[in-house]
Amino acid sequence: MKAIIFLECKDGSPVSASLELFSAAAAVGAETVPVTVAAPEGYLYEDAVTEAVSAKAKAEDAALVLLAATPVGKLVAPRIAARLGAGSVNDALSVGAEGGKFTAVRPVFGGTVRETVDFCTDKAVISVRGGSYDAPADVPAAEELTADLSGGVYAKVAEAIEEAGAAVNLEDAKVIVTGGRGMGNEENFKLCEELAEVLGGVVGATRPAIENGWVGRTHQVGQSGKIVAPDLYIACGVSGATQHVSGMMGSKYIIAINKDENAPIFSIADVGIVGDAKQILPLMIEEFKKRK
Repeated sequence: MKAIIFLECKDGSPVSASLELFSAAAAVGAETVPVTVAAPEGYLYEDAVTEAVSAKAKAEDAALVLLAATPVGKLVAPRIAARLGAGSVNDALSVGAEGGKFTAVRPVFGGTVRETVDFCTDKAVISVRGGSYDAPADVPAAEELTADLSGGVYAKVAEAIEEAGAAVNLEDAKVIVTGGRGMGNEENFKLCEELAEVLGGVVGATRPAIENGWVGRTHQVGQSGKIVAPDLYIACGVSGATQHVSGMMGSKYIIAINKDENAPIFSIADVGIVGDAKQILPLMIEEFKKRK
């Protein structure tokens, strides 16, 4: 059985969630065929990935296609599945195989429940949430595919305008400091940015912080933002709504700061600090600066 591994790249290197796919393939005993995709100039990357990966999967007669559950991966997975006549699941936490058929476990209802999906098709296309598997120490070289977009109807890129903050890479961050509504205002939110800088991490935000204009939307963590799994996640003034928790519950170690001792975020935190984040963060910043 062969599995196509699509390695999504940023700045020329595979994102860490893509590397974890080798472990997912190993869990079902699949032979891996790793690929990257180069988009023809003027075309959308998602279109190039869809066509190139679909063509490779057909050529290899692959039973499984694995992608990281990034915005790109979740967008193209069902499109690839449609071309292969395969079943598709997005944002899987694990992949299995029973009786010659694939299975996948995925979160539902905002991450409060996990369901097992049994595929009725012989082939499957699955995007896997980052942090669900450990990446292997060594990975094989990938074949770079170039998509043939000459025979279809595709969007053309007239002009690309980089959004402010677009370079934020929350998915690969080892440390994330996230600010929520409890930070109060934009000036206080800067404390999260300062702590993230001291720790060598990046800043995340909940939806209220985004809507209030304290930081750009590329920093949003949650069901309608980015799915993250850092080594350390510090939630500052974050209540712990399921929409947000579903995007960061894969974090290895969680510290929560909230003045409401009954805040739901404490139920998933490894360490909970009951207090005003606006007063606690300056103390943490000072202490970490001393230790550095």
